[in-house]
Amino acid sequence: MCDVALGELERAVMARLWAAPGPLTVREVHDQLERELAYTTVMTVLGRLAKKGVVRQERDGKAYRYAAAATREQMAAELMLDALGDVGEDRTAALVAFVDRVGPEEAAALRAALRTGRSEVPAPRAGGDDRGATAPES
Repeated sequence: MCDVALGELERAVMARLWAAPGPLTVREVHDQLERELAYTTVMTVLGRLAKKGVVRQERDGKAYRYAAAATREQMAAELMLDALGDVGEDRTAALVAFVDRVGPEEAAALRAALRTGRSEVPAPRAGGDDRGATAPES
């Protein structure tokens, strides 16, 4: 993924693609959005997302179907890496500032991931908060 900064409408479209069990047509995405938009606007947004490499475009007859090219978590990681690239040589200071701002559960999940070198995403916690599960302290 290259340019992964997304606008509000692009994020809304991506949310529909991430929630879908498979690739969606422009019409399906359009019908799922909770706002009044022209069909062509949704088609344009999906085309832009495809050019950014954020969605995959698959031919389906005369139309296209669209699917997210990466998971929401992978995309968030890419955004964080892009932001770290913008701070220059002092990435450590930026990382420390980030860790200072996360909650105790996220900090514990980061410590566990660093300790084990695991790359899988923690399961969402009960109550719908999908920021990450509490990692055990050791």
